[in-house]
Order: sequence, then C-alpha cells, then structure tokens
Amino acid sequence: MSRTPANSVSAPADDPRPWWRFKMMWLVVGGPLVVVAASFVTLTLALKNPDPVIQTAEHVSADQAANAPAMQGRNHAATGGVK
Repeated sequence: MSRTPANSVSAPADDPRPWWRFKMMWLVVGGPLVVVAASFVTLTLALKNPDPVIQTAEHVSADQAANAPAMQGRNHAATGGVK
C-alpha cells in the first residue's frame, strides 16, 4: 500500500488554477518577453540618436580629425599629421 505524504506537491493536472497563475510559466515566458521589449527600446534609441557621419575629404578640421576611425588615426599619427 503506497501512501502519499500530506505535504507532497500535487500533480499539475490536479491543479484547477488557470495557466497564468503558475509562477514557473512566468519564468519561462518572462525572460524572452523582457529581451524583446529591450530590443524595441534599443531600436528606438538607435533611430532617434544616429551616429554622426564623419567626412573623409582631404581638408579635415582638427575637431573632425579627433573623431577619425582608429585605423585612419593611427596612420596619420605615424606620418605626422592629417594630410
């Protein structure tokens, strides 16, 4: 004769609660929902605040030279300045 202890967890089929009342469901679904919401926030920030375009013309001011890409800046440092 098998007896179940009084404090044992009942099987999910015996639980009459609706699906949204289970905490485990929110752990499984909540993570991906947070990631999707964060991606929309990131997309909004990227569309509202785009990166400035750096001009690649021959005559570059000192302010624009400070914003030059790393490879271009390294090459100009080796040659002695912006040409």
